[in-house]
Amino acid sequence: MAVTINKLEIENVKRVKAVKLEPSAQGLTIVGGKNNQGKTSVLDSITWALGGDRHRPSQAQREGSAVPPFLHVELSNGIVVERKGKNSDLKVIDSTGNKAGQQLLNEFVEQLALDLPKFMQANNKEKAQTLLQIIGVGPQLYELEKTETELYNRRLTIGQIADQKKKFAAEMPVYPEAPKELVSASELIMKQQEILARNGENQRKRQRKEQYQREVDTLEVQQAELLQRLAEAKKNLEIASTDALDLKDESTSELEASIAGIEDTNRKVRANMDREKAEIDAQEYSGQYDDLTDQIRKVREDKINLLNHADLPLPELSVVDGELVYKGFKWDNLSGSDQLKVAVAIVRKLNPNCGFVLVDKLEQMDMDTLQEFGKWLEAEGLQAIATRVSSGDECAIIIEDGYSAPAVTEAEPKKWKAGEF
Repeated sequence: MAVTINKLEIENVKRVKAVKLEPSAQGLTIVGGKNNQGKTSVLDSITWALGGDRHRPSQAQREGSAVPPFLHVELSNGIVVERKGKNSDLKVIDSTGNKAGQQLLNEFVEQLALDLPKFMQANNKEKAQTLLQIIGVGPQLYELEKTETELYNRRLTIGQIADQKKKFAAEMPVYPEAPKELVSASELIMKQQEILARNGENQRKRQRKEQYQREVDTLEVQQAELLQRLAEAKKNLEIASTDALDLKDESTSELEASIAGIEDTNRKVRANMDREKAEIDAQEYSGQYDDLTDQIRKVREDKINLLNHADLPLPELSVVDGELVYKGFKWDNLSGSDQLKVAVAIVRKLNPNCGFVLVDKLEQMDMDTLQEFGKWLEAEGLQAIATRVSSGDECAIIIEDGYSAPAVTEAEPKKWKAGEF
């Protein structure tokens, strides 16, 4: 069963002159009074008594007192703790009457139970880390968040490259009329040479025709003498004329134009090929981006599943992006009462054997919220000793000028004598 405080007596610690308190076993016990009367000194005294010398106030003895501090705390498990004397020596007696030391107290008194303000003042990520360590999923969540960050950074880089490729491709010129492949100048020159060769053959045939024509002319002059040769020449002429009749020279102008514009054509072809390559690259990077998005979503689902199956100290309490979230709100958007509820629940989870917490400055809560907080503490089986700037009925005792007295109503005036409990 969780250990709580049954009774405490404090003398001459900081602002306290003499205070006696028997807090409720469960729920909220409020130490009231005006400012600078010694309320916080009561909490500091409990912290020192149970937490050890590391929590000893720098000026522990009350100013003006010749009597050294005296602390007496009785716990629900039967342990009695005292600090007294010039050196505030510690004496711990367990339920069997045997003497013990600080180590016994450390077994069931958690530091944060004694120093709740330290948790409250931590930043949201530090609070979240405390919770994750308590529920035992800190290392797993750290690895998942590390993986998520790496994937996110890779996806960010891939996305930037894909956008650059798309922009680069969009800005590049495109020539629809250009062929798909680069044009070869040597092939065009070979075709030109073939045409020139055919045209040369045609020219030779024309020259033969002219040659035979000249022979005919010569033979006609020598007709009488060369009738036989004339006949043969006419026959040759007829044949040659027939061969030359259907000949048609091919034009090389188109090839010459192609050769002349080959560099411009190839420039356009290369531009089209570069644009197509840029578009393909952009598609590939977009695909990688989508794949990384799927991986990030899977990691985030794993994080949610990890926390959903963790033994969290409160329903609706979780960790999102490394920060505490309660009822869908981050710490700085929570009400003061919800912040306290979360903090107390986490501290309780840290050491279930410690059934009490110390809370300073509860004046931030109105009466309705205060009652709600007290009922929640009772339902959780927790004891909270808290201070509040007040002298109302909600206070268990009132501290005035370092002394304590039970809280009373207006119809029942306070009755206490300085220096007496």
